[in-house]
Amino acid sequence: MSVRRIWRIMPLFILAALLMAACAAPAAPSEPAASDGGEQTSEAAVSDNGCVGTIKLGAAVSETGKYAREGKDTRQGYNTWLDWVNKEYGGVKVGGDCYNVEIVYYDDEGDPDTAANLAEKLITDDEVDFLLGPYSSGLTMAASAISEKYNKIMIEGNGASESLFERGFKNLFAVLTPAGNYTQSALKALADQGATSVVIAYEDTAFPSSVGAGAQKWAEEYGLEILGVETYPKDVADVSAIMTKFRDMEPDVFVGGGHFNDALLFVRAAQELGFSPKAMVITVGPSNPKFVEEVGDAANYIIGPTQWEATMSYQDDYFGSAADYAARYEGMWGEPPTYQAAESTATALALQLAIEAAGSLDSDAVRQALNDLDVMTFYGPINFDETGKNAGKPMGAIQIQAGAINVVAPADAAVSELEYPMPAWDER
Repeated sequence: MSVRRIWRIMPLFILAALLMAACAAPAAPSEPAASDGGEQTSEAAVSDNGCVGTIKLGAAVSETGKYAREGKDTRQGYNTWLDWVNKEYGGVKVGGDCYNVEIVYYDDEGDPDTAANLAEKLITDDEVDFLLGPYSSGLTMAASAISEKYNKIMIEGNGASESLFERGFKNLFAVLTPAGNYTQSALKALADQGATSVVIAYEDTAFPSSVGAGAQKWAEEYGLEILGVETYPKDVADVSAIMTKFRDMEPDVFVGGGHFNDALLFVRAAQELGFSPKAMVITVGPSNPKFVEEVGDAANYIIGPTQWEATMSYQDDYFGSAADYAARYEGMWGEPPTYQAAESTATALALQLAIEAAGSLDSDAVRQALNDLDVMTFYGPINFDETGKNAGKPMGAIQIQAGAINVVAPADAAVSELEYPMPAWDER
């Protein structure tokens, strides 16, 4: 072939090569999605802000399985902080330098063994600098055992069981109020309104067991007679036998300790069976706006413990007030934040503040800074005790009133009066 002919057709070869390269280039996903345990790095594009490096965080969070709903809230809470710290705050300040942040995610599928294996993968394969916790005490129990094994700090906001902090670990820190205190504000308020008796049901796993034990403690503290206590297995699909038994005891107060799906089961069974205590206190579900969507008008008068609500008076120099945070979150995700989302954002914020106080990414220095941390945030006070629990934060209680989630206790956080007694189902 002549040189002239080669030059004549060369543009065709170049054009073909460019087209093939364009077809082969993978499209960047707008939002990472769960996929068979594959690596997921949150997108948080940053401008050229002069930061010298990247802090890599790791989190195994439920995208599928029993805790998928709460896992979504947890992840969105982490990513709310991630977006803010990279794009608005200008990166984490470490001494005189700044660092951007990325989070490597995996789907723990709501399984403790998977959570433990993924925590190890994040530490050994992905070489993350710090770990953010999963949702639930059971998964946190498994994952934190691995972080302790490798002397890697894990900070979390969704594992509340006291048993997490009775193992002598030095690398686990939790920003949330412990599970044993979940029902304190609600039971005190109900006793003050004249309630005299209570029944308690809870799932036989770490977090609900702590809630159940705490409910018994606070019931005795406030003079409520405990008529019955029942446990049920994980992933229960029917609680009608328990609710029938409790109905016949005619208690003033029902306490249910479990997760979101358990809350749905309790309310639906009570309504179907005509079980009408004067008050129902149920963990996790009622404070989530999705609860009202699921059960409709049956949600009214239900009481739930809450770690945080947008109407609370907490504020800081980072996210502003609780209401400011809620507006930011809803603007990002198109839905209001649950307390699980807020405490996840607070988890990452607490780690950031400890790194900045330490002026270092060294684990020993950051661990000491976490132990010394004493700060007010949009989520409330954070002050870790010697076991890693947040010793400074009280628990609130909400009641669903005309479809709205209103804080009713403690008194200094309340925006509405507690409505007691709850009308019977057939009188609404």
